[in-house]
Amino acid sequence: MKLQIEGQNLRVRIGEEELARLLAGDAITARTVFARAFAIRCTLRMGDAAHFGGQPDDWQIEIPAVAVREHAQRLPTREGLGFILAGPHDGEALELLFDVDVRDSVRQRRSS
Repeated sequence: MKLQIEGQNLRVRIGEEELARLLAGDAITARTVFARAFAIRCTLRMGDAAHFGGQPDDWQIEIPAVAVREHAQRLPTREGLGFILAGPHDGEALELLFDVDVRDSVRQRRSS
């Protein structure tokens, strides 16, 4: 799982193997240790709705299972899923973007 943060945008990108695990009902977890300062763990799972929660060092992200399953049926596609999560004040909504990296399987299909 790859995380990209830019302003109020959080992009979550997973590979096809991780997608298979997610579709099987497993949670996907990534952990990054920032030198000796601190570590962050992020867990992605499917749920009923898009949600971001947890603690500063333990992020919990849920994305709607129905949307993920529909998205998986459209692969390969460059388009991902996007969700707007309300923030505490106006202008502080978080845009959660989700996509699947299909470059490896596209390369395999082309070389076959």
